[in-house]
Amino acid sequence: MKQPLIKFKFLENGKGLEVPHYQTEGSSGMDLYAAVDNAKTLEPGEIYCVPTGIAMEIEPGFEAQVRPRSGLALKFGLSIVNAPGTIDCDYRGEVGVIMINLGKDPFVIERGMRIAQLVIQPVCKAKIEVLEDLTETSRGAGGFGHTGH
Repeated sequence: MKQPLIKFKFLENGKGLEVPHYQTEGSSGMDLYAAVDNAKTLEPGEIYCVPTGIAMEIEPGFEAQVRPRSGLALKFGLSIVNAPGTIDCDYRGEVGVIMINLGKDPFVIERGMRIAQLVIQPVCKAKIEVLEDLTETSRGAGGFGHTGH
């Protein structure tokens, strides 16, 4: 598979933060860092779009997915509301992480904290066809646990 080139630009609020990078050779995601000017307390149940201070350019045919960090999820109940968040190849604005505190205690987000992962994935574009009828299957319209699993 082709290795895409991802270009990052630091915005004014991101100056001095680390460049998103893979922590280990086997990492699937690059860490994203909080570009908050002052510490932000995320109360239980609160949703907040954490700025990252970066914009990016993704090669056509790829997308970036913003995913929660498992350690923050397990230890503090932090997640991403629209997980995974999608960054399209033609978006050039600041990357934001829409976080939610599902935990029982307030959580403090500090500047430079690793808040999410950025995973690069190929995009498959579908052809669209509108029909009067669809092919029948043994499952039919059964869903939401219909198969017993």
